[in-house]
Amino acid sequence: MGGSVRTQTLTALLCLGLCRGPWDQVQAGYLPKPSIRADPSPNVTSGTRVTIWCQASLQADVYYLYKEGVSEPTSIEISQDSSNKASFSLGFMSPHNAGRYQCQYHSRNGWSQRSDLLPLVVTGVYSPPSLSAIPGPVVASGGNVSLSCSSQHPWQTFHLLKEGGADAPRPLELKFPREKRQALFPVGPVSISHGGTYRCYVSPASYPYVWSLPSDPLHLQVTGAYREPTLSAQPGSLVQAGDNLTLQCHSEAGFDTFALMKDEGLTPPVRLDGQPSPNFPLSLVSITHGGRYRCYGGHNLSSTWSAPSVPLDIFITGLYRKPSLSAQPGPSVSWGENVTLQCRSEIWLDTFYLSKEGSPAPPQHIRLQDTTAPYQVNFNMSPVTSDHEGTYRCYASSSTSPYLLSHPSDPLELLVSGGSEDAPVTPWRGPNRYLYVLIGAAGAFVLLLCLLVVLLVRRQCQGKGRKPAAATIPAPEDEGLRGSSGPAATAAQDENLYAVMKDTQAEEDRQLASQAVVSENSQDGTYAQINSLVSEDPQDVTYAQLNCLTLRRVTSGPASSQAEPPAEPSVYASLAIR
Repeated sequence: MGGSVRTQTLTALLCLGLCRGPWDQVQAGYLPKPSIRADPSPNVTSGTRVTIWCQASLQADVYYLYKEGVSEPTSIEISQDSSNKASFSLGFMSPHNAGRYQCQYHSRNGWSQRSDLLPLVVTGVYSPPSLSAIPGPVVASGGNVSLSCSSQHPWQTFHLLKEGGADAPRPLELKFPREKRQALFPVGPVSISHGGTYRCYVSPASYPYVWSLPSDPLHLQVTGAYREPTLSAQPGSLVQAGDNLTLQCHSEAGFDTFALMKDEGLTPPVRLDGQPSPNFPLSLVSITHGGRYRCYGGHNLSSTWSAPSVPLDIFITGLYRKPSLSAQPGPSVSWGENVTLQCRSEIWLDTFYLSKEGSPAPPQHIRLQDTTAPYQVNFNMSPVTSDHEGTYRCYASSSTSPYLLSHPSDPLELLVSGGSEDAPVTPWRGPNRYLYVLIGAAGAFVLLLCLLVVLLVRRQCQGKGRKPAAATIPAPEDEGLRGSSGPAATAAQDENLYAVMKDTQAEEDRQLASQAVVSENSQDGTYAQINSLVSEDPQDVTYAQLNCLTLRRVTSGPASSQAEPPAEPSVYASLAIR
């Protein structure tokens, strides 16, 4: 009796230990958690077959699949060859299968942790919403855009998904306490990773994993990822209605796709449709082709584009009567003068354009402020250079249709004479010319002052550099010469003496004939320098310059080499040579 009881108790304990499921194991979380994924996607339309894969980092014997809100496993898979993964087929997807799932495995080492939650969404149950971009699906890098998801019926939950590429902007899901018909998903600052295709869905609050059909795809294109190309028109931006025109998008960035956009007022471009050729032919242009164009460069299979080119305006001509063009004071002007080109219309048109033949620059334009007659504007050119020379035409248009112009005026050829392209004409005209005159006068004064200083220093150096030579002249003979002259001779000698003192240049040119020493002793002496000019005229007078220099004996030692002798007076005397 007792043995039977013990046997039943042991059997019950063994059964209790063996029959406990993995969700009741205390050892749960001992091994690393597995990964979980859905094939073909965690978001599938109703009726699609779905398989959930559970993969462990180690070989496992048994795999378990759980659905959120259910305590027991939804499915159990036993591995036949101790594989490290297992698949769970859910069959055809329906709202009943929608929800969040986890998986877990068991091996000889124990139980693993549960995997992360996998949301499994079934779509296509409700009518689709609509998705749009505000202000538009083409946005510059660094800008901001809002993706608007709207529905005809109110909902509490809106979802935004991005196909491939970078993650969609956060949050991907917007929930409201009350049902709404629209939700805005802000995106920005936009980067190249935000480019791609987006869709939005709606769902009721009670079934968050049962979604509507997807909205139409919205392609968000990001510009500014590369350097902008250049846009040009052949044969030109002014084209007659009915002619052919080709817009060319040039770039050195190696783009393999190009897009051309026409500005439509304040509305941003809806989509950039690329083509492999950079040429965009516009055959048989009409008034609808007039407007402002930009081009972009990009690469295939990419949602990023270059920055837009500089805008190019295309004008359609030939819609109104031609205006007249004249030059004031005339079509022939001199270099640096002023000229005015006057464009006049006989009918009411308030915008005028001036174009130069062969110039790549866009035409100049002026809009009338006064709409009363006469209907004319003046294009001023000041000062005129050789760049202004050429053939001009003017057009007229209405400000309400600025790209639809009249017939061109008769050509006017502007001729510029004189001057040179290298001549700096402009600085010497206008109010600044007085400033240039003052600067020139000041510069000349400074230059003259420097020249005078140099000449003065040179004369002083020349005077110090001449060393008088000594020549001995007997004193009695000198007195005799003075005594034999007489009063008349003395007066003549005085006049000659003054003349010599005034004419210093003549003195420097005279040749040194002889030198005589008047007297010399140990303490002081007097030197005489006699300059004699050889002349055929016997009445010529010979002058002597006497430099009296007092010599002092320095008993303490030789004088410094840097000391300069003091200036001594010079005495001139005229000597008669017989």
